[in-house]
Amino acid sequence: QVQLVESGGGLVQPGGSLRLSCSASGNIFRINAMGWYRRAPGKERELVAVITSGADTNYANSVKGRFTISRDNAKNTVYLQMNSLKPEDSAVYYCNVYYTLKPEPRQVFGSWGQGTQVTVSS
Repeated sequence: QVQLVESGGGLVQPGGSLRLSCSASGNIFRINAMGWYRRAPGKERELVAVITSGADTNYANSVKGRFTISRDNAKNTVYLQMNSLKPEDSAVYYCNVYYTLKPEPRQVFGSWGQGTQVTVSS
């Protein structure tokens, strides 16, 4: 269907910053929404941030004021700017995209990236 390529993860000290990116490619007619989820060892998957086709955004309470989600429609790419990182932000971050396909865009599909590791430690 659609391929998602994630990048930007790595090791950073507390208080540092990282920017994640996720690019979608394929026979896409329109992207309805793009978002980021994360899963830490021993914890449930958590919604981090979402941005819709109308540019509305939503954030988990734990990241409000520190993380910013944005998009580049021409490149079918979503970004997650992460500032003031804390050890509890350490997790595998997954990109999630909802979209319609050419030539018959009447059904919404969803795809997941394979994840990128973020580790916050001194």
